[in-house]
Amino acid sequence: MADMANLLVEQVLAAREQKQPLRIVGGGSKNFMGRAVDMSLSELSLAEHSGIVSYHPVELVLTARAGTPLIELEAALAEHNQMLSFEPPRFGEGSTLGGTLATNMSGPGRPWWSSVRDQVLGIRLINGYGEHLRFGGQVMKNVAGYDVSRLQAGALGTLGAITEVSLKVLPKPGSTRTLVSDCELGEAVSIMNQRAAQPKPITAACWLDNRLYIRLSGAHSAVDATAAQWGGEELEDADAFWQQLRDQQLDFFSTEQPLWRFSVNPTARMPQLSGGWLVDWGGAQRWYSGAADFAEMEQIAKAAGGQVSLFRGGDRSGEVMHSPSPAVQVLQQRLKQAFDPDGLFNPGRLYSWM
Repeated sequence: MADMANLLVEQVLAAREQKQPLRIVGGGSKNFMGRAVDMSLSELSLAEHSGIVSYHPVELVLTARAGTPLIELEAALAEHNQMLSFEPPRFGEGSTLGGTLATNMSGPGRPWWSSVRDQVLGIRLINGYGEHLRFGGQVMKNVAGYDVSRLQAGALGTLGAITEVSLKVLPKPGSTRTLVSDCELGEAVSIMNQRAAQPKPITAACWLDNRLYIRLSGAHSAVDATAAQWGGEELEDADAFWQQLRDQQLDFFSTEQPLWRFSVNPTARMPQLSGGWLVDWGGAQRWYSGAADFAEMEQIAKAAGGQVSLFRGGDRSGEVMHSPSPAVQVLQQRLKQAFDPDGLFNPGRLYSWM
């Protein structure tokens, strides 16, 4: 795969010489995210830069090329009863490791099992100078360049082309059960926060259509004791429900309405909006389906101690990410200048000014 990496570097060098911006693509499953991109731009495709570079089950560390499909990683981990703890969403069979990091996407267990950003140990990256750089390492105690690796989480490829990622992985839990109960949204948010504060093996908490879903994972004894204490109906085929939530395959997501993602204080009160809600991450991630004014949604998010983005649909010619503070905007522009001074990578996809 060294030849493939060299070809990517050559393409970046040629683009820089010709002052021709590039549109980074992998499996194409997340093309809807971010602002609308000029589809006439030349593609820098990572799809063929694929495969597991190294995997050490005893050390719980895996390194793979950015174009590696998530299904390939999960299959390799399953052979050793291990998993990607951040439960990366798959919006198609082509979903890749690089795209997951670039979009900073994590699944239902994120508050308890951490995010993709938290699990990254190191990366390789082609910057705007055409340099193929390495940041971080393959063990937790090697922190050289650690923040640079994490900067790629959610950058949507605007700081460079990720070519390789090293990750921490975890063993699968010994037991998993999902409890379901009927309750209104306000009550559900309160219950989720109360239970999340207890030293119990909770690994997911979601509310949808007046039903509260709580997943317990860990040792058999701890899971069974908590299920007996909390009560509720046990959900059959619970794995399918959490997978459909993770991959946005539930009916809630099958809408022509704009889909908004709030990341807020889990205890924040629910705003009075007329559309539909799905609350995940124990109250910290809230999906809203409905037309709304972007500035108004930003104010709602700020009042709840967080941020909002127009995740899918709606007007994608304007800003779709929560406006950063002036100081943060200056910092982001400096990072862009340092990594990609000529603005080659995904221009305007994250913000209009990047």
